[in-house]
Amino acid sequence: MAAFSATISDSSRFLSSTSLPQDAAKPKRKIPASPSQCRRSFSLPKPFPLSSLSIVSQRGRGKSLNICVQASVADISVEKSMDTVHLRKGDIWAVHKFGGTCVGTSQRIKNVADIIVSDDSERKLVVVSAMSKVTDMMYDLINKAQSRDDSYISALDAVLEKHQSTALDLLDGDDLATFLSQLHHDVNNLKAMLRAIYIAGHATESFSDFVVGHGELWSAQMLSFVVKKNGLDSKWMDTRQVLIVNPTSSNQVDPDFLESERRLEKWFSQNPSNIIIATGFIASTPQNIPTTLKRDGSDFSAAIMGALFRARQVTIWTDVDGVYSADPRKVSEAVILRTLSYQEAWEMSYFGANVLHPRTIIPVMRYNIPIIIRNIFNLSAPGTMICHIETEGEDGQRLESPVKGFATIDNLALVNVEGTGMAGVPGTASAIFGAVKDVGANVIMISQASSEHSVCFAVPEKEVKAVAEALQSRFRQALDAGRLSQVEVIPNCSILAAVGQKMASTPGVSATLFNALAKANINVRAIAQGCSEYNITVVVKREDCIRALRAVHSRFYLSRTTIAMGIIGPGLIGGTLLDQLRDQAAVLKEEFNIDLRVMGITGSMTMLLSEVGIDLSRWRELLKEKGQVADLEKFAQHVHGNHFIPNTVLVDCTADSNIASCYHDWLCKGIHVITPNKKANSGPLDKYLRLRALQRQSYTHYFYEATVGAGLPIISTLRGLLETGDRILRIEGIFSGTLSYIFNNFTGTRAFSEVVAEAKEAGYTEPDPRDDLSGTDVARKVIILARESGWKLELSDIPVRSLVPEPLRASASTEEFMKQLPQFDKDLTKERQNAEESGEVLRYVGVVDAVNQEGRVELRRYSKDHPFAQLSGSDNIIAFTTTRYKKQPLIVRGPGAGAQVTAGGIFSDILRLASYLGAPS
Repeated sequence: MAAFSATISDSSRFLSSTSLPQDAAKPKRKIPASPSQCRRSFSLPKPFPLSSLSIVSQRGRGKSLNICVQASVADISVEKSMDTVHLRKGDIWAVHKFGGTCVGTSQRIKNVADIIVSDDSERKLVVVSAMSKVTDMMYDLINKAQSRDDSYISALDAVLEKHQSTALDLLDGDDLATFLSQLHHDVNNLKAMLRAIYIAGHATESFSDFVVGHGELWSAQMLSFVVKKNGLDSKWMDTRQVLIVNPTSSNQVDPDFLESERRLEKWFSQNPSNIIIATGFIASTPQNIPTTLKRDGSDFSAAIMGALFRARQVTIWTDVDGVYSADPRKVSEAVILRTLSYQEAWEMSYFGANVLHPRTIIPVMRYNIPIIIRNIFNLSAPGTMICHIETEGEDGQRLESPVKGFATIDNLALVNVEGTGMAGVPGTASAIFGAVKDVGANVIMISQASSEHSVCFAVPEKEVKAVAEALQSRFRQALDAGRLSQVEVIPNCSILAAVGQKMASTPGVSATLFNALAKANINVRAIAQGCSEYNITVVVKREDCIRALRAVHSRFYLSRTTIAMGIIGPGLIGGTLLDQLRDQAAVLKEEFNIDLRVMGITGSMTMLLSEVGIDLSRWRELLKEKGQVADLEKFAQHVHGNHFIPNTVLVDCTADSNIASCYHDWLCKGIHVITPNKKANSGPLDKYLRLRALQRQSYTHYFYEATVGAGLPIISTLRGLLETGDRILRIEGIFSGTLSYIFNNFTGTRAFSEVVAEAKEAGYTEPDPRDDLSGTDVARKVIILARESGWKLELSDIPVRSLVPEPLRASASTEEFMKQLPQFDKDLTKERQNAEESGEVLRYVGVVDAVNQEGRVELRRYSKDHPFAQLSGSDNIIAFTTTRYKKQPLIVRGPGAGAQVTAGGIFSDILRLASYLGAPS
């Protein structure tokens, strides 16, 4: 025990000589410790702000040693003040706060000094944090010491070296000598303190607060010396002598403004100056015990100082350009907000936005003092001003958006207490939240239906187990009796908050918000909104949070409507679509706020994937150079898995039935589908009905305009008629551009096989013309229109007149087919001659007979004055006969084939999707 006593005696020497820099030469004052608890009293100088520190060490079984250091800030009572200089308050003062990043190096400290010098305010008060990472280093010292980790000594040496090297870069002469002397003196004292903690294995909160506050003391002194070096008078303030706070919990304190003002007057009368460099983060209790303002305390210090000085403004210097409309790490198009009201800043900071701690705003609100957030690394950026804002902008114009910004909180769980026995029973909510309070959990959000059948609330996920157990225990009798049905925990949740002062006076904000979430296929678990209407809060699944944030941010025009796209089938039509997207991308972004990002392109063999969007000016060569083996499941997962983009669409430009079979699964996952592929809508009826039912039940879109008329508005025209109450009687049309070309040119003495060969050579037919001549493609279009009209027909129900002679349908090759086709010309030639003799022409048409609920594909004769007889080239023509258009059918006519018009039809569906998702029309 003798050795241990000697160690404590050695470590106590620092206390007999510790002083704060400004009063180093002042006489010491004996402050005796309690004889019953301490072996020895320690001598403390006048300004030393050490609290009652209790260090407990247990050695041996059943034995303990209590070592207590009792001290307080020396007498600085206002009664003894010398009011030789009166503190003038008001607009003459400007307050600046520089965080740890701003003073992280010697060069940055010089930059801070330059800002102070260049500020033309009459008087300036500057609040500084510890150098970057120093506060963490100081906490680490304490943790290591009380864990009896010997590396605390080398860690303290690193702290010394950091400040010593910085001072050598910044200072010289007497200023350098003064600072280094004080620095070494403080470090030696800290070594002795930490040794005592090491031996005891424990440090009280007040002891820790005293140790960690040294970082601010050192940075404030260095900055004050640098300002003086620039030729301006400057005094540095240890705010523990001025700021008085009352601790209310382990992580919060309340300023005592009255006592702080009295002490400020006292301090200023003894240290008058136009430039004051004050320590952030640290303060004292009314008993003169040192404490801190907890995390983000330097911002709080600046706000309190701004209120005490009645300053013109408080500028918070940081490393961002201002407050963003959303977290830029999650929303790349987030914008800097020029202004925020105090209430908006308060709401956004509470919900996790990188603004300010909510308590920082309270002191300045009392005096309408603006807070400006600025970037020390980008002085040209004006930053964000937080102030009192009317409902109209400074220029009298209404604000552009009722929602200023969005914030999120992750890692939450919902607790739902539910039961019919809750309704009308006073005190139920009190009992619920009393149980939550008893376990010390923090309730983030509360939601209750007016039926009083259930109450749900959000708590941090790490606290939900204790909360659930407390509620199960508290309501065990009610649960057993059935008055409460359950205490349900819903894990893996996140909160999304929309904040805006003008939301209170703008109808439809909630509708817009929930519409955006629905269209992004986001399910909302709970909702809360205060009567002030400054914020709407929703709870969503954690995995949906970023997508939800992007969706609502885009919907309120704070960023572009962004859609992640996957193109399947980069052949003739798909390749043409990609080229059209390339050519139009810039216009869509600039004029329509639509950002279409192709995240993947896949063929049958090779696919190209990108995390940020494929460069469409080089997509062909990139597919060759960086393509990987095609995997449709991996492809869809990649395109949809980008949480930075809320909306996903897969565009199927193939005619593959296997790909069409994937549509249902994609829609279930919230992936929109656009296609000219007819296989899904003309395939088995049950699968079609299942697909359409899913489309109607969800906000996931399935567009297929190009399946019938390429770029012609056939599907949309039919839907428009039906949705407005018209009744379809008959749809008749030339649906095949290939067969339109063939029969438009099958005139005079030309043979049918000759015209087919010409069409094949010109690229109008499929590689095997039998695919066109069989009529199956037309039959698929007929079945699609029949089903759209409400008739439940199968493809096998449609009789089809095939133009492929029966003996040639099994020909081994295309060449063999084309070689033998002339042998069968005479039958079609005879039909043509018969028609011509009657003043008619032959046309290959599809018919939907709604009266008889049937469809067919046939070769029909039309008089030469009929619209179908007057086509040219490969045009399509469709006639709708309805109750409104009975005497004169509604006719849609135009190019119905070709890569350009088909790709254009697909592109039109893509833009229609963008409009549905919130793009301006």
